[in-house]
Amino acid sequence: MKLYRFLTEDDTSAFCHKVTAALNKGWELHGQPTYAFDAANGVMRCGQAVVKEVEGTYTPDTKLGEH
Repeated sequence: MKLYRFLTEDDTSAFCHKVTAALNKGWELHGQPTYAFDAANGVMRCGQAVVKEVEGTYTPDTKLGEH
C-alpha cells in the first residue's frame, strides 16, 4: 500500500529534522515544500508531503508515523 503524510513545523531546524527523520525511515518527498505565515501564532510554518510504499492493506486505523 502507499502511505501519505504531510509534515508541518515552525520554520526552525525542527522542521528539517522532522523531514530528515522521515527520509531516513524510507519516506520519499512528494511535491514541493510549502511555506506560510501562521497568523494565529505569529510564526512562519513549513510543510512537506512524503509518501512510502509498505506491505499490508490500508485502514483508517493505520498508524502512519509507525512506518
